[in-house]
Parts: sequence; C-alpha cells; structure tokens
Amino acid sequence: MTRVEDVDLGVLDETLSFFIRALNLEVTRDLDARLGGMEVARGTGKVTALFLIDRHPGIRPSIVAAAAMKDRSAMARILDDMDKHGLIRRETGHEDGRVQALYLTEKGEKLSSEVEAIVRQSRDFFHDISDEEYAQVVDLLRGIYWRVVKSKQGRE
Repeated sequence: MTRVEDVDLGVLDETLSFFIRALNLEVTRDLDARLGGMEVARGTGKVTALFLIDRHPGIRPSIVAAAAMKDRSAMARILDDMDKHGLIRRETGHEDGRVQALYLTEKGEKLSSEVEAIVRQSRDFFHDISDEEYAQVVDLLRGIYWRVVKSKQGRE
C-alpha cells in the first residue's frame, strides 16, 4: 500500500505553482478555522479588502482589486457582501462622481482589529520552521508578489 509520503510527485516536485496552490489551500483552511463565523471567513479577498480599506480610507475599489489580484467583478461581489454586512461604506469621489471611495464603518474597524490579531497568529501554522526560514520565505514571496502586481498594472 502506498503511503502519501512515498508518492513521487514527478514534475510537480519542481513546480512552484503546485506548492503555492497546495499550501494556499491548507493556510486558507487554517485561517478560516481561526476566523470561525466572522463575516470575512470563507473565501479569498475579504480579509485583504478589509485591511486595505482600513489602512487607506477612501481607497478605490480598482486599487483594492489590483492589490488582491482579483478582477473587478469578483472584487465588486466581495465589496457588495461587505457592504451588506455593514462593514464598509461607499462614497462617490468629490472630483469624479463615477469614482467610489471605500471606508470602513465602525463595525468594520472593530472587525479589522479582531481579524488582525488572528492573522498575526497565522505564524503558528508554520511552527516547525525557524524564524529565519520564515522571514526568508516571506521576503522572497513579497518580492514575487510586487513584481507580479506591477507587471499586471502595466497590462491593464
């Protein structure tokens, strides 16, 4: 009987996207479990939107979408859900009435603080790697993230 640790991954063993996808699934499950029934649990992009709006009051939805690497329609659904739960408010831009500015409500600000404390605990998921290794991986992925974000920006 083959055990999972005996599986030969073949070409996948040399494919970064395989490891990123597989780890993303587990990290997301762990975070969702930590978030419990909070309005931002289950699904990707909600936590990112919450934090970006908190950090940048008045931010445009298109910027949140670009930073979260979501298309605008997917981000619009996320923001609609956040609006429905009373986490954000939308205002039209002062100079251009077609532009939306996003702000957290008092409820959204409270939730952002609670979620930030939980997200800071996400290091626990990687408890079996050293702080040095963790910092190296974060630095490497941060660099890749910003290269991808900037390259997508130029194409849109």
